[in-house]
Amino acid sequence: MKKDTGLNIYDLDLPALEALLTGWGEPTYRAGQIWEWLYKRLANDFDQMSSLPKSLREQLTEHTRLVVPVVKARQESEDGETRKDLLEMSDGELVEVVLMHYLKRESACISTQIGCPMGCVFCATGQSGFRRNLSAGEIVAQALHIARGLELTGQRLSNLVLMGMGEPLLNYDATLAAVRCLSHPRGFRLGQRHITVSTVGIVPGILRLAEEGLQVNLAVSLHAATDPLRSTLMPINRKHGLDALFKALAQYIERTNRQVTLEWVLIDGVNDTLEQAEALAARVTGSLVHVNLIPLNPTANYAGRPSAPERITAFTEILERRRIPFTARLRRGLDIQAGCGQLRRRQG
Repeated sequence: MKKDTGLNIYDLDLPALEALLTGWGEPTYRAGQIWEWLYKRLANDFDQMSSLPKSLREQLTEHTRLVVPVVKARQESEDGETRKDLLEMSDGELVEVVLMHYLKRESACISTQIGCPMGCVFCATGQSGFRRNLSAGEIVAQALHIARGLELTGQRLSNLVLMGMGEPLLNYDATLAAVRCLSHPRGFRLGQRHITVSTVGIVPGILRLAEEGLQVNLAVSLHAATDPLRSTLMPINRKHGLDALFKALAQYIERTNRQVTLEWVLIDGVNDTLEQAEALAARVTGSLVHVNLIPLNPTANYAGRPSAPERITAFTEILERRRIPFTARLRRGLDIQAGCGQLRRRQG
């Protein structure tokens, strides 16, 4: 493995790149050329940047790094709709990223941390522990990795969800820098409305995000509508309980006028009860939210089972009666452990 030296060029926004080149005595327009090579042409080597003088390419190679994750393992689902890659970062740490093919879009699920400190009991990532935050450049590099593969087949990455390993709002600055980079109008140009940031409910992060002036989608992993149950499933609830969370969401909606998605993993006999459905409806009636229901994806260290179809039906009937907008999602990529809550930082 190449020695990990120099700046990761993906960690630089355009003004920082301009400042770097100005310090080298280069004209600022060179930064725009490099930016285009990185994010429009998806270059993975400085030598590919043929519009740059050789001397500048050599200086970039000497003083910066163009860090492209190495694919250590790849799995594809039998139906061909989902692919999971295990990527090695420059320090040898591993993350998993998922590409999902839909009829009219190509969606990637990427990671913001190596492991996760949140400890949600049904999540394989949380069960594996936390190693470190990813830098903005390492987050960006995952999306570009997916984009390069799609480009080979004439396709383009159309949707991005930061729902992989880790809690994005605990790596706030890097997450927001990556979002701004990937949506930059002179670069990759992925519309912010096609980017979703997911959180377990970090209240200060939600309030901070509300003030950013972004058009990204916010998804909140809810999974229970009463504090005692949610606290057993998600330790974060002991710090940021449901009253505080929903107060923050109300402020977020008021400030952004954007709908919030509430993620709800249906666990048989745990959170799929009629009481939980009624409690959920009571919490969200009249709010600009959409409930996203998905049966539990199995993980090795959690004994819970996905809800039976009849329990899902009974749960959703209550939401329908209370006029709560919801979607009952199909599970994807289970045969390769690529579903929600199944990502890990190891092979096999």
